[in-house]
Amino acid sequence: MSDQSVLKTKLGLNVFKPAKEPHIKVRPGMEKDPRLKPSVKICPGGCYSENEKGEVSINVDGCLECGTCRVECGTAVLDWNYPVGGFGIQFRFG
Repeated sequence: MSDQSVLKTKLGLNVFKPAKEPHIKVRPGMEKDPRLKPSVKICPGGCYSENEKGEVSINVDGCLECGTCRVECGTAVLDWNYPVGGFGIQFRFG
């Protein structure tokens, strides 16, 4: 089994409980900011995607709350907070 498939299998054990409002948002007007583009590749949860217009969007379902995107992009681009209590990632180690 490859390292990538092992990682996906282990991540699949986690549970994500979404809140009504996402805990991470791309700030308005920053969807095309070049500081967002690395998050498409470095987010371990695969939460970022880029469309054909070069706009980056985020789907927080599955976010590991690691803060990698916050460090890479900065708070000028992202509005990043931890989810409110009881929501977000619940790690399961099988």
